Amino acid sequence: MKFRTKIPIKKESNQIDYNSNILMIGSCFSDNIEKKLNYYKFTNYVNPNGIVFNPVSIENIVKEAVLKKQYTKDDLILHNGLWHSFNHHSKFSGPTPELKFKNENVIEFYDAIKTTTHLFITLGSAWAYRYLKTNAIVANCHKIPQNKFRKDLLTITEIENSLQNTIDLIKNANPDVSILFTVSPVRHLKDGFIENQQSKSHLIAAIHNITKEQNVSYFPAYEIVMDELRDYRFYAEDMIHPNQTAIDYIWERLCETWMSEETIQTMDEIATIQKGLAHKPFFSKGEQHQEFLKNLETKINRLQLNFPKINF
Repeated sequence: MKFRTKIPIKKESNQIDYNSNILMIGSCFSDNIEKKLNYYKFTNYVNPNGIVFNPVSIENIVKEAVLKKQYTKDDLILHNGLWHSFNHHSKFSGPTPELKFKNENVIEFYDAIKTTTHLFITLGSAWAYRYLKTNAIVANCHKIPQNKFRKDLLTITEIENSLQNTIDLIKNANPDVSILFTVSPVRHLKDGFIENQQSKSHLIAAIHNITKEQNVSYFPAYEIVMDELRDYRFYAEDMIHPNQTAIDYIWERLCETWMSEETIQTMDEIATIQKGLAHKPFFSKGEQHQEFLKNLETKINRLQLNFPKINF
């Protein structure tokens, strides 16, 4: 008997290997995948501006990077003794404007766009906050009073246009990059249950319209949680974020889709080394453990001979 349905996902052609440079932009779900990429020693750069949820803000930060924007004090806002950028996460905020840090970050972001082989864009929400003073959509409100903003649900057409602009900006800077869209399975219930579904449906509809016209891919992370797992035991205690079991499963499906058998074999070797490095012996100076360390070092050296970028 079958007790669940499994989403069929076709194998992608331009697969990820250990020569790939991976750039990820978007919601907090990107950070979960980053941990997997780091564990398996892939070269990756995740959320240069911090977590970004809506597609227009993703377009804005990509545009700033491609145009090599240089921040001035006029681009920031002072609130509660801290200087904030509406296009950055609050970890970029501080008691001084920190312009050097932000401008160096723009250059790093641009370099990542130029050199990436695979760009993952994870959309979190179609709900966007517009700063009333400038009418600009922000990536982060920085706990500034809500009456300074208007909350809008981006239409499918607005999202589609924004995604198209983002693709054009990236492709102009890096014509050979493979772009993959996904929708975060994190439930934005602060917007409301019905409103969250509206938001996700707008994102999905816009992405699928784009994939019909552009050579970009879609990975169904949202659908995997909703249709394959579809059970609260796959959520964290807040009942909003997928738990580690769900993240592990999504990662497995991602590997099935984007990794070759050779790459997966290398990942298995790295996992063995990682487990060995995490091993805590009862007697560290014993002959058995010293032999274990020697074998582990041999495995690391052999792997690094084939993949010099891998560093333990």
